[in-house]
Amino acid sequence: MNKVKVGIIGTGNIGTDILLKLERSEILECGMFAGRNPDSAGIKIARELGVPTSVDSIRAIENAPDCCEIVFDATSASVHHRNAPILKRLGKFAIDLTPAHVGKMCVPVLNMQECLSEDNVNLITCGGQATIPIAYAISQIHPDTKYIEIVATIASKSAGAGTRNNIDEFTQATRDALSEFTGIENTKAIIVLNPAEPPITMHNTLYALIDNPDMAAIRKSVKEMEKKIRQYVPGYKIVMEPVYENGRVTTSLQVVGLGDYLPKYSGNLDVITCAAIEIAENYARQRILGDANG
Repeated sequence: MNKVKVGIIGTGNIGTDILLKLERSEILECGMFAGRNPDSAGIKIARELGVPTSVDSIRAIENAPDCCEIVFDATSASVHHRNAPILKRLGKFAIDLTPAHVGKMCVPVLNMQECLSEDNVNLITCGGQATIPIAYAISQIHPDTKYIEIVATIASKSAGAGTRNNIDEFTQATRDALSEFTGIENTKAIIVLNPAEPPITMHNTLYALIDNPDMAAIRKSVKEMEKKIRQYVPGYKIVMEPVYENGRVTTSLQVVGLGDYLPKYSGNLDVITCAAIEIAENYARQRILGDANG
């Protein structure tokens, strides 16, 4: 099978993790790995793998548009705002891993199929990918939920420059997505960078204010959602099933990374890069099927 070529813009933690995950893909291959720092670890790894590299960032794709059909943007929210119209003009399917919120917000387990017809999809945030499906599962049982809050706690060592420079965008994008996917307007998102040694595994806690919750139905819905997410994020696990106390439903989950680039405690990296690969592979299959039927 001829593989569909992808480009990666951004050679930091997220871009490099995607690069290494592509090595396992049966349908995708990297045609361009581009950033700005010639001394980045990601650039060195790409060269060792024989992947074409550039330090001209998006200009590398502009100058060689045939290098890819799909582009992962792993830069920053402000940079993606500049990149998005260029990628649209070039006819690329853009998968945005920044909290820029330019394209349609996508959580694969919830709305991937409808996103495949878009030209730009946004993966919100790592905390969003981890918690929004659980918030959705609860909201399907209790659309009358009064309030949802998520707290995403990650190891400080797993937070690269992109995450640190986009904290405000992270919280706002996650909150917006929580409301959009659940239909619950009153939501809040918090991110905590924990400097503990040894580094902690990504941990997320969700709180929901619900009157007289049907806990059996909530637990069943959350468990079913966990099973679906694990199909593309193997390290995803509910570590505290939903409990009810003082008018509040609480549940916790963790994400153990695959360890492709950063250590396994960096589940915050894995949950969003696994989602990105899932979307790209499905887009590629759809495109190949279309060509075959064409």
